[in-house]
Amino acid sequence: MNTKLTDAIANAVLYEGYMLYPYRPSSLKNRQRFNFGVLYPQLYSEAQSGSDACSSQTECLVQGGSLTAIEVRVRFLKLVDRSVRRLTEATAAHQPDGMSGFECVSGLEVDGKVFTPWQEAVEREETVPTCKLDGLTAMPFEWPFAFPAKQESEPLCDARGRLVGVIARRQESLRGMVEIKSAHAGDEVFKLRVRVKNITSPADDSGSISRDQALLQSLVSAHVLLGVVDGQFVSLLEPPESLKDIAASCQNVGTWPVLVGAEREKDTMLSSPVILYDYPQIAPESPGDLFDGTEIDEILALRILTMTDDEKREMRDTDERAGKILERTEALPMEHLMKLHGTLRELRSLKEEMP
Repeated sequence: MNTKLTDAIANAVLYEGYMLYPYRPSSLKNRQRFNFGVLYPQLYSEAQSGSDACSSQTECLVQGGSLTAIEVRVRFLKLVDRSVRRLTEATAAHQPDGMSGFECVSGLEVDGKVFTPWQEAVEREETVPTCKLDGLTAMPFEWPFAFPAKQESEPLCDARGRLVGVIARRQESLRGMVEIKSAHAGDEVFKLRVRVKNITSPADDSGSISRDQALLQSLVSAHVLLGVVDGQFVSLLEPPESLKDIAASCQNVGTWPVLVGAEREKDTMLSSPVILYDYPQIAPESPGDLFDGTEIDEILALRILTMTDDEKREMRDTDERAGKILERTEALPMEHLMKLHGTLRELRSLKEEMP
């Protein structure tokens, strides 16, 4: 699997929709986040009548033989609940959770910087052992994975070094399962199926937990990177004429597999919750991620530059990744902004288009 050429696209998918312009939690569009590729706990999904998925399914075609092997990487974001607590001796007797003397607040200003509650995210990746494709036809392979609950605290001190509060970060436990199987679909053609499931058991087994609580035990922006050794993938968008019917029979649920990497290479597929075409690329003029692949870099950059100082402060203080977007945009030289205005590519003679 050629990770160097695919990781840029995979990371763009990973953070698609993470935080949208105007990159502030007070804006309506950021109050309910992460609409792409969320795999919720099964009980929560069932309580929502399946409208919020707990699993995804990828089916694609592989041309190969007895030595062909498959590599599978599952990547997603795991949410971290960030709360802010202010030091107050008056509440010391009412904090049984080890945070005695602190009370939760909606915001805390320390030396000009405002700390607010938020849902942060950490990147997670699960690499499945390489599997022989031929063997998967006889015996499907299951690979469970788990991430334990975790709690951390970060003291907040003023310029004099006095403790004034604390940032508390909480991660819930999460359990998942990757199921891989294949079937013969023709002469040296296999249909590969990869299912990713969230098998986490919520603390409340009734399934009545809130969406925010369910998100803490979800695979967010979940996608799958597939690699093949001694074989090649078949494009589902433009399959060979002999494989069109078989390709059309592939059932993909909540995800779309496309070829990625260098043009014409067929050893890597990205199964993405965002619809892409084969061999997607990041425009070389793009200065960096903006978390919104449907927008135009120039428009977003100009909008960011017109934000007020208070809006920029909220953007910078709330989320480290959003703060980096602001820092990068404000540092863009005029010549780079002009490059974002438009670029001509793939010029062809009109004669080539004439019959």
